[in-house]
Amino acid sequence: MQDTWPLLESFYKEKGLVRQHLDSYNDFIEHKLQQVIDEAAGIELEIEGHSVKFGRIKLDKPRVKEADGSRPSILPNEGRLRNLTYSSPIYLEMILVESGREHQPVEVYIGEMPVMLKSKLCGLNGMSEGELIAAGEDPLDPGGYFVINGSERVIVTQEDLASNSILVERDERAATEVAKVFSTHRGFRALVIVERKKDGLLRVSFPAVPGHVQFVVLMRALGLEKDREIVDAVSDDPEIVKELFENLQEAVEVKTKEEALDLIGRRVAIGQTKEYRLQRAQEVLDRYLLPHIGSRPADRVQKAYYLGRMAERTIELALGRREVDDKDHYGNKRLKLAGDLLENVFRLAFINLTRDIK
Repeated sequence: MQDTWPLLESFYKEKGLVRQHLDSYNDFIEHKLQQVIDEAAGIELEIEGHSVKFGRIKLDKPRVKEADGSRPSILPNEGRLRNLTYSSPIYLEMILVESGREHQPVEVYIGEMPVMLKSKLCGLNGMSEGELIAAGEDPLDPGGYFVINGSERVIVTQEDLASNSILVERDERAATEVAKVFSTHRGFRALVIVERKKDGLLRVSFPAVPGHVQFVVLMRALGLEKDREIVDAVSDDPEIVKELFENLQEAVEVKTKEEALDLIGRRVAIGQTKEYRLQRAQEVLDRYLLPHIGSRPADRVQKAYYLGRMAERTIELALGRREVDDKDHYGNKRLKLAGDLLENVFRLAFINLTRDIK
């Protein structure tokens, strides 16, 4: 045990106590900010033939806006003393597209980004001990926090279940077996559940579709029309295949992909024409069902096979072949650091900004 202390001491001397937050924040400002912009790509204006494309996003060094309109640079201690927020202005390159013709890009100020002390964006980054003392800072201060209205604030790490990972559990009250996944893509998080009822029938629930959808119906809607294709997507084990017979028999009247899509469409587009129901059902499957796999029509078969894996695990749990997953095990959890949480806030704020521009 004594041999480990020099190793721990060396680790903390080299990395410090907040290196994880600094690395997360640096990754956010260097890569994830631009990824959020690239996801949005641009907006269609209400004026016909006009749109706006988004280019590069840029963060200036930390500045403060004075009463005379000037924007001098600032260090954290000045923010503490003057009750200011230590932040950097954000500029986004916007390009007006008029009838297919692109105008010259223009840098537009879109807001302020709080700056984490000792991050790559911070003026203290790279300063020597003497320079830090001259700037009014403690050389032993590790950073990793913000100065907001003169007060020092931290972003607390949040613990969350792992995204895009299948977890199986048993609902003792309803006497059912459940496989669930928090499918996450570009900030959108969709809970998809495959549930095995007491009678052995499988049901699937996911956002935008009220209630539960029969497992076999959903598989056919995703492109696996034949019974053999559905069975092969789940398992080749005879005992598990036997569990699927009742599900196939239940959906015997829904034989084609179009019929399955129409059945789902009747739930999401009540009272609409068949053509619109089919279109709406496909949009829902692409957008809300397992979005981490993809959102194109070509991704539907992959989604079907993923649902097959979820169904297999629920049946294995019912047959006693696997144990319930421990949600409290750290292998099934993730820690959201400062950069991850700021990315979610920025994405939401940017979506609201684009709506205002329209």
